[in-house]
Amino acid sequence: MYISFSNKPSPTDETAATDAPDDSGAAKRTKRPRGIRTVSSTVVAFGIVSMLTDISSESLTAILPLYVTAYLGMSTIAFGFLDGLYQGVSALVRIAGGYTSDRLDRPKWVAFVGYAVAAVARVGLLFGAGFGVLTAVISADRIGKGIRTAPRDAVITASSRPETLGVSFGVHRTLDNIGAAVGPLLAFVILLLIPDGFGTVFVASLAFAALGVVILGLFVPDVRTRGPLVPRGAPTADVPAAGTAPARRRVRLSEVFSGPMRRVLAAAGILGLLTIGDGFVYLVLQARSGFAAQWFPLLYVGTNVAFLAFAIPLGRLADRIGRARVFVFGHVGLLAAYLIAVTPLSDIAATLLCLLCLGAFYAATDGVLAALAAQLTTPETHGTGIAAAQTVVALTRFVSAAGFGVLWYTLGRQPSMLIVAALLIVAVPLVALLLRPFLSARGQEVGT
Repeated sequence: MYISFSNKPSPTDETAATDAPDDSGAAKRTKRPRGIRTVSSTVVAFGIVSMLTDISSESLTAILPLYVTAYLGMSTIAFGFLDGLYQGVSALVRIAGGYTSDRLDRPKWVAFVGYAVAAVARVGLLFGAGFGVLTAVISADRIGKGIRTAPRDAVITASSRPETLGVSFGVHRTLDNIGAAVGPLLAFVILLLIPDGFGTVFVASLAFAALGVVILGLFVPDVRTRGPLVPRGAPTADVPAAGTAPARRRVRLSEVFSGPMRRVLAAAGILGLLTIGDGFVYLVLQARSGFAAQWFPLLYVGTNVAFLAFAIPLGRLADRIGRARVFVFGHVGLLAAYLIAVTPLSDIAATLLCLLCLGAFYAATDGVLAALAAQLTTPETHGTGIAAAQTVVALTRFVSAAGFGVLWYTLGRQPSMLIVAALLIVAVPLVALLLRPFLSARGQEVGT
């Protein structure tokens, strides 16, 4: 697949080309060759910001399970609570971030606030340790993520062609997951060179987060695609004339939580309840294969390398066969990861297959869900719609992680994993039935 880069949002260009006078020479010059996927440079710039931020966040995530359970000596219940915070506390502000982005039509700067909050939160790790400090830092970091995610995805949507939105998200997630792979590798190298060098990991994490904020502020354009706010039902004279920026309506939350979006939100919630944190899967793998503690961060590297490999192909597949279909069947990869983690395969084979399945799962669901939510909302509510879907996922994964920590503590790792896998076997076909109206349609053909 060939990818070219353009600063201009493609839908506007295509509209202009369609409305232009018939000129065969001009048509030849403006016609886009078949097979070329054009990805805006804005998408790439935001991908670089996300890459640096993920180096920062994933270097922390990679050491968190061992830092909590081994270095600080806390129980799996404590880790389950902290991992639940990591997964779910961003839900407190996701819709607010998306709504503010839509309301102000300043998605870049709303995202900037989120990235800055997350960067500042890392300073707390330099001055203390323990459950209270970790709770505060993780909460602040995830609140920053909650603020920034929907506005960032709204910028990606506004900078992309509708028919290649899945590819755009795939390109962004690819860059994002380069950082997600480098972050754990960085933590691994630091701990290899400096045993118990968690403080050094914290400093490196802060440095990469700050660099991402600087690049976002200086180099990512402030994409604004809508005109001045016009109240619903305003007289025709108040609407901008042809050739000027299009009028936009006031954002109404009821528009987001009605119609086909309700099915998507319900599906995301059901499956989110059965998505336990990666840290638990890795602890199961470590317990069965006796990995040394210093090798633990490489498990995150493996998952993110697999994500990196699958992100663009699965994004392109979602554009071709339907985003809902790829989203649902992506959870088969999650189910496979659960089953592989507890089956008596050889240690190396189980580990590699499990990481491959987890990477495929994330590639088939993360950006694809955002693209599906954008597809089912209007331009005025893209940020709010994406935030709504992400909020449901964050809340349900918080419940899932906290609950699985208690389940593990009560029943043990293998029975707990088998219970979740059994529930997921039941949930996947139920969600497919729930999303049946979308499963047979190509992504760009399903409207609001």
